[in-house]
This record gives sequence, C-alpha cells and structure tokens, in this order.
Amino acid sequence: MKEVKELNDFCTHSMIGGLGIVFTNIQSESIHATMPVNSKTCQPNGWLHGGASLAFAETLAGAGSYLLIDREKFNAFGLQVSGNHISTVKQGIVKGDAQLVHKGKTTHIWEVKLSDENDKLISLVRVTNIITEKKEN
Repeated sequence: MKEVKELNDFCTHSMIGGLGIVFTNIQSESIHATMPVNSKTCQPNGWLHGGASLAFAETLAGAGSYLLIDREKFNAFGLQVSGNHISTVKQGIVKGDAQLVHKGKTTHIWEVKLSDENDKLISLVRVTNIITEKKEN
C-alpha cells in the first residue's frame, strides 16, 4: 500500500518513529498500527506506560484526520484525549485500531482500541481532533 508506506516514511523522524509506531492498514474511516512494548514505551518497572498508550492512540486518530483533510488548506490537531486503561502488558506488540465516530467541518472524533497480540483489550481511548485553517505566516 503506497499510502501506508508514505505515512510511515513521513513519521520516521518524529516522536511517532521514536516510539516505534508503524501504520499497517488505512481504510476510509479507520486506521491501524502497531507499537512495540520496549524500553521506550514502558515504565521503569517494565510495564507499558499509560502515556505511551495515549500517545499511540492520539497518533492513530491524528493520522486518520490528517488523511481526511485537504492538507494544503487545513491542519488537524489533538484537542482532547480521554482514555481508560483496562489492562497492561510487559512484552510484545500493542495493536491499535482507530475508528472514525464523527466527521464534522471543525472536529473529528475517533474511538481507538489498543490490544495485545492475543486481542486482549489494553486501553480504550476517545480522541477529538480540531480542524483548523492554515494561516500564512
């Protein structure tokens, strides 16, 4: 998939790449990715950090909105992130599945489910993105 490769290349030299997030599938109203559970995403005690989970969820929703807007005219920014951490994990890969819930002119709302490799729910996150018109500097 050309779009998946381009998105991964675009994110390589950012926090997204630093966390090891890799986009795996893009559909019209959903986006999917993985994130490793390692020293960059875990607490000092070895468990997945809740902040890394929220960053992963916001990344998925942000990328989803980024792909839906006219990027020449608009920006998409995270406005609100609210998550429930249901479980945690110490190793492996976390899978992220983001589904568009609302696509308005100025806001997009995403529901993001994070799960382990056995499909056990790790976190359930709601992300609201604001869509703003680009301004000339």
